[in-house]
Amino acid sequence: MTASNAEVRRPGFDSLAWLLQAPPASQRALLAASLGWLLDSFDVMLYALVLARLIVDLHLSKQTAGLLGSVTLIAAAVGGLAFGLIADRFGRTRALMASVLIYAVFTAACGFAQTVAQLAVFRILLGFGMGGEWASGASLVAESWPAQHRGKALGLMQSSWAIGYALAALVVAAVMPHFGWRGVFLAGILPAFFTLWIRRSVEEPAVWQQMHAARGRRSDEVVAGRDKRAFGLGSLFGGGRLRLTLALTTMNACCLFAWWGFNLWVPAYLSLAKPEGGAGLTSFAMTSIVVSMQAGMWIGYNSFGVLADRFGRKRVYIGYLLSAALLMLAFGASRSPLVLFFLAPLVAFAATGYFTGFAAVTAEIYETRIRSTAQGFTYNTGRIASAAAPFAVGSLADRHGFSTAFVVAAGAFLLAGILWFWIPETLHRTP
Repeated sequence: MTASNAEVRRPGFDSLAWLLQAPPASQRALLAASLGWLLDSFDVMLYALVLARLIVDLHLSKQTAGLLGSVTLIAAAVGGLAFGLIADRFGRTRALMASVLIYAVFTAACGFAQTVAQLAVFRILLGFGMGGEWASGASLVAESWPAQHRGKALGLMQSSWAIGYALAALVVAAVMPHFGWRGVFLAGILPAFFTLWIRRSVEEPAVWQQMHAARGRRSDEVVAGRDKRAFGLGSLFGGGRLRLTLALTTMNACCLFAWWGFNLWVPAYLSLAKPEGGAGLTSFAMTSIVVSMQAGMWIGYNSFGVLADRFGRKRVYIGYLLSAALLMLAFGASRSPLVLFFLAPLVAFAATGYFTGFAAVTAEIYETRIRSTAQGFTYNTGRIASAAAPFAVGSLADRHGFSTAFVVAAGAFLLAGILWFWIPETLHRTP
C-alpha cells in the first residue's frame, strides 16, 4: 500500500492498527478499564440472573425485588460522585483499584445474607463500588488515547460490560444448579485479585500527572487568593456550563432509567411462569437469550465507537436511541420464544451501544482538572434519577404486565433523544 493510499484508509473499519500500534501505556490503561468494567458487570448482573430464585426463596414481591435494585443504583450514584472527586484528587488508578475491591467483597457478602435487610445492606455497599469504577475507568481511557481513536477505545472498554454479563449468565448456569444463589454470589469475590495487576502495571495518564504537579505548584497561589480557577462540583455549573451540564445529566438519566428498567427485569421476565406474568421459558432458553443479548451489546458498543469517530457523536447517539425505543416496544409486545430470541440481540445492540458515546462526550466537554468529577456527576446523578426504574417497572409489571412496563422504558429512550437538541457535537475536541 502506498503512502497516499494509507492516508485515505478509514481507521477502525478495515483494521485494528489503531489498537495494536498504540503505546503500551495506552493499551494497559484500556485493558485495566475494560477488565474493571467487565468484572463490574459480572458482579452486578448476578443479582438480575438469580432474581427469579430470590423471589421464591426469600418470598419477595416484585416491588421489593425492584426496590433492592433501586437502592443499589442509588448507592452507585453516590459512589460515582465520590470516586469522581477521588480520581481527580488522588489519581485514576487508585480510584479504580478501590472501587473494584469494594464491589467484589460485597458481592461475595450477598451470599451470606439471611434476610432481605442484610441483602439490602450488601447491595448498597456493592453499588458504591460499582458506581466508582465507571468514573475512574472512563477518565483513564479518555486521557490515554488521542481524539481520533478515543471513541473506538471507549467503545471497546464499554463493550466489556456485555462480556461480563454473558460470563455472569454462564457462571449462574454452571453454579446455581449445584450450589444455589449463594454460591453464585460467592463467585463474585474473584475480581478482587485483579487489583493486584492494576497496582503493578498501570500508570496514571500523563495529562493527569501534569495537572497534579501543576496543582501542587499553585497551592501557594490558592492560599494567597490569586488562583481563580474552580475545582469540585461547583465548577460544573459556572462559566456557561449550567445548561449543558443539566442537559447531559437529564439525558443520561433517561437512558439509565430505560436500560435498568428493562435489563434488570429481562431474565426474571423470561424465566417466571406465565401465571406470574413471565414468558415461562426454561433455564436453558433464558440463558441462551441473555447470552445472545450480550453479543448484540458487544457489537453495539464497538460499532458505536467506530461510527461516532467517523460521523460524529450526536447523530449516531440519536440514531441508537430512537432505534432502541422502537425495538424495545417490539420486544415487549412479543410472546413467542423464537421472536424474542431474534429481537434480543437487536434491542441490546441499540439500547446499550450508545453508552460508548457518553464517556467520549463528557471527556471532550470538560477539562482535565474536573473531568472525573464531571463524568461522575453527570453519569451518577442521572443514575440517582434512574434508580426508580427497577421499582417502577416491577410495580407496573405486577399491576399491568411487562408489556406496559417496557413501554414506559421505551418512552424514556425517546425523551433522551429529544434532549440532544441542547447538547453539541464534540468530535475532535481534545481533552
